[in-house]
Amino acid sequence: MCGIIGYIGENKKASEIIDLLSMLEYRGYDSAGLSGYSGNKFELIKEIGPIDNLRAQISSDMQVSNAIAHTRWATHGASSIENAHPHRSSDGKWILVHNGIIENYKKLKNGLKTVPTGQTDTEVLVQY
Repeated sequence: MCGIIGYIGENKKASEIIDLLSMLEYRGYDSAGLSGYSGNKFELIKEIGPIDNLRAQISSDMQVSNAIAHTRWATHGASSIENAHPHRSSDGKWILVHNGIIENYKKLKNGLKTVPTGQTDTEVLVQY
């Protein structure tokens, strides 16, 4: 089971978003990630394993706006940072998390101009 936390607003400590994600902690996930607008760009931080591994990658004073965080339970692809959510589009304009299965993702992947390097169905969707 995956967990998704979304935050719309200004200047929230990233660690607080991670705390909220921890409330959804479940033993079946293999990675976690966070993306949010910080400064003048979207930050994207992903880590394999428990949420505490992600927490260790975030500075205690990092603040984000309009953030999304996700824990992944692999259905497609190995447990890796590349396959962890959130995923970013190749043009950098979109960030996506997804809870579910896109059955025809291989067919969709074949039609892309920019082919994702990972193995997940979600990264295909964010490129469309």
